[in-house]
Amino acid sequence: VLAVLHEVVVGLALGFVLQLAFAVPLIAAEQISGTMGLAIATSIDPASGAQSGALGTFFGLVLSLLFFAIGAHLLWYELLVESYRLLPAGEAGFGAWQAESVVMFFGYGLATAAAIALPVVLVLLLVQVVTGLISRSAPSLNLFALGLPAGVAAGIVALIIAMPVMTEQFRGVLEAALEQSEGLLIGEGPDG
Repeated sequence: VLAVLHEVVVGLALGFVLQLAFAVPLIAAEQISGTMGLAIATSIDPASGAQSGALGTFFGLVLSLLFFAIGAHLLWYELLVESYRLLPAGEAGFGAWQAESVVMFFGYGLATAAAIALPVVLVLLLVQVVTGLISRSAPSLNLFALGLPAGVAAGIVALIIAMPVMTEQFRGVLEAALEQSEGLLIGEGPDG
């Protein structure tokens, strides 16, 4: 029973780290689409059953393509096979620091999601401020007729400009998830 429980804990930790890596762009996309006015464009994600925005679906596809392009799927399977050699079934070796390490990766993921969304959200904030100033100076203008299209257009332009930086951040998240998972198995502490 202990061997099965040990395998379940190791598998859950590895899977949770990968799931967190794939959630980072979705968190960033929710922030961007909410600010941009695209939060209404949602659909049901067949994989998870949750509602997903159009931008979140796009970011998820980009991350999935990067996952396969950099060969992370092969490294992940290699890491899974290696886990049976490094942590044999029934042996103790998965300590409390690994849980702390997974929580620290969660914090890293939230910080990365904020860094991914920040450039576009700042552009959209600027558009909202300018729209508010225009609305204040000319009250006869319809704020919704002016602000929503301007926000969407500025958001799309900002996404196009920021996409090379975003893909590098996506790649960094995937590489960090692989390093984190390897660190869980090898037995490196949170500092090393």
